[in-house]
Amino acid sequence: MLANTAPTTVVAVRLHTVTKGSGSPIVFIHGMGTSAAGWDSCMSLLADRYLVVAPDLLGHGESPVLDDPDEYTRDRTLADLDELLAELDEPAVLVGHSLGGYLALAHAATRPDATRGIVIINTGPGYRDPEKREAWNERSRRNAHRFGVPEQVTTMNLQEDSVVMDRLAEMQTPTLVLAGGDDRPEYIGAGEYLERKMPDARLVVVDGGGHSMHESSHASEVADLVADFTAGLPPAGKHRL
Repeated sequence: MLANTAPTTVVAVRLHTVTKGSGSPIVFIHGMGTSAAGWDSCMSLLADRYLVVAPDLLGHGESPVLDDPDEYTRDRTLADLDELLAELDEPAVLVGHSLGGYLALAHAATRPDATRGIVIINTGPGYRDPEKREAWNERSRRNAHRFGVPEQVTTMNLQEDSVVMDRLAEMQTPTLVLAGGDDRPEYIGAGEYLERKMPDARLVVVDGGGHSMHESSHASEVADLVADFTAGLPPAGKHRL
């Protein structure tokens, strides 16, 4: 099982994974072109109360780099996360940044009740309009060389459908949406939309926070928000009335 009282690294299935602390699990999902290392500050601040877990997504950090683009689809990535979560003793809280936040939303949309809650940072739910979705995908393909990972890995950033948008109104998973006040305004707009559409979502705008505010001087504020959200959730196996 993934339980450690000191920082260590383990291999959970095929993803290189870093764990710290002990207690109820919080799993951190990084964005495109970054790695588990981006969560170091937040994990260190929370490891005295929680088991904190951060995988390197496939093709990132110290995880394997495979040649087949089909290994990097959203659904294959969610399956990798499922295998990691299955190693834990109880349901986790997922915390995702950017692409990782979208993956957390997609996980909650397609796997109801699999996690205790999700925290998403500077991200959105994707696109219902096929033309807007394809415009996003085209920008992602055009900018693939800028992500700092092999081109096939950037398949992970493509929007395949509108499953998150289509299911927002029925997603009961408690959700905390964090948006940086100094990040692009569309993330605040996306957060406001999620707060309106989801049954149990709350938006917090972090004053002065940038896109990667969990890695900056705002790491302590982000960690406190994650801790407060987690502490307010029902115990594993119980649901809000």
